[in-house]
Formats: sequence, C-alpha cells, structure tokens
Amino acid sequence: MTLSVFTDEFFMKEALKEAMKARDLDEIPIGAVVVSKGRIIARAHNLTEQLHDVTAHAEMLAITAAANFLGGKYLEECTLFITLEPCIMCAGAIHLAHFERIVWAADDEKRGFNKYNANVLHPKTTFSKGLMADESRQLLQEFFQKKR
Repeated sequence: MTLSVFTDEFFMKEALKEAMKARDLDEIPIGAVVVSKGRIIARAHNLTEQLHDVTAHAEMLAITAAANFLGGKYLEECTLFITLEPCIMCAGAIHLAHFERIVWAADDEKRGFNKYNANVLHPKTTFSKGLMADESRQLLQEFFQKKR
C-alpha cells in the first residue's frame, strides 16, 4: 500500500481546478478526481452542454476514466473527490463502482442524493462532506449570477 503525501485538501483543490475548466466552457462548474493509492488516476468536469448528454456529469466521466485506467469496473480502493454533492444518478453509479470513500465539498440541497435516499451508496463506502465547501459554493454562485 502506497501512502500518499497529499492531503484531502490537495485533491479537492484539484477537483476545483476541474470545476473551473467546466466554468470556462460555460458548463455548471463541478469537478471530480479519482484517487488510487495516493495518486490521481482520473479527473473530469461537467460536459453536459458540450456533449449534449444529461449523463455527462463530472462524477460519471471520472468513474469511466478511472475504470478504464484500472481495467475494471470496481473502484474499491479509490476515493472520489467532488466539488458538489452527487445527484441520485451519480450516487447510483458510485454505488455500483464500489468506491471505498467519497468526499464532496458543498451540499446540493436541490438535487443531492441525500434529499432522496441517503442509503444509496454502497454499504462499504464511507463519505465526508464540507471540505472546501465555501470555495465550491462561491464558484457555483458566481456562475449562476452571470446566467441571470
């Protein structure tokens, strides 16, 4: 087992960089990174507008990239860092991928999976929330203020 010299905050900052890439493409600024054994193996940001695909959420794209990188569908020794609480669709995919852990920044009171079913994650998956929530929330608020 490789010990990471990087912290959760480091990885969340990387997810925020992905969110900024989404913002620059006029996508809702949400980013995700997948970490395995202390190393980022996948990174993604929302591409729903660019791809004309409602499933092209940052989490979904990161899960696909990580599974391709590892050569298997289960991500049991991986952590997913996300700038916003996953929706129910993404939470279902996170469940099926068997993540060891997920970490998200800001809660999503409108569409977050906890609003619908807090038990949707795989029983072995642990989660934590609130890491760099203010930064994530500010990025989202600025994006939507420009849209109004």
